Amino acid sequence: MDHHPSACQDADGLIEGRNAVMEALRANIAIDKIYLQKGDPDRTLGHIASKARAAGTVVVQADRRKLDAMSRTHAHQGVIALAAVREYASVQDILQSAARKGEPPLLVICDELSDPHNLGAVIRTAECAGAHGVIIPKRRSAGLTAVVAKTSAGAVAHLPVARVPNLPSLLKELKEQGIWVFGTAADGTTPLYDADLKGPAAIVIGSEGDGMGRLVSESCDLLLHIPMRGKLNSLNASAAAAILLYEAVRQRLQS
Repeated sequence: MDHHPSACQDADGLIEGRNAVMEALRANIAIDKIYLQKGDPDRTLGHIASKARAAGTVVVQADRRKLDAMSRTHAHQGVIALAAVREYASVQDILQSAARKGEPPLLVICDELSDPHNLGAVIRTAECAGAHGVIIPKRRSAGLTAVVAKTSAGAVAHLPVARVPNLPSLLKELKEQGIWVFGTAADGTTPLYDADLKGPAAIVIGSEGDGMGRLVSESCDLLLHIPMRGKLNSLNASAAAAILLYEAVRQRLQS
């Protein structure tokens, strides 16, 4: 369920200050992450951290310089929360959505995309291509923030996004449910256009700088490479997602 912005939340979803963040937690506002000042022994901050973790919210320790740079009010009191624009779905919700439509699941899994503009662009492309959902890790990833929502051109309102604590474990579970997992890698052994994407498929998109992590890569059924004809050997994450998704769309339209 979507939440309504609270009075203590700015247009970018920042909630600043101890009372404001505690109020947001008590009101069960969907919070993506809470940033706490590192090394501050204040008991109120400790209470906020405990309540946030109990609710499953990611808590990040940050130095004062980072908090000062994030702050709009310049009165953050050592804590800034980043509101989510909507609640996260579960992976099972996404799979059930595909089943209700009578379609083989088509999932996009983002391995630590920390740039919110890239994540927003991936969500936008996934929605346009008819994917059933996007899955992101809880840590070292952008979340469903206002910047992601804006970059997605509103797609976050239509496409479910799930967040999981461990991607390799998730990939194992998906494979056990008959879903093929396709990773993208410059040294992938299978050319994209030789891959069969007509059946249940999860497409893994690596991070902007490092690509897929080792454990995630090892959990894929196939590592695909996109033909490169120019002097560069890598694509932006959202461009790679678009190429793979629309190859899946092409194959599914012809089947």
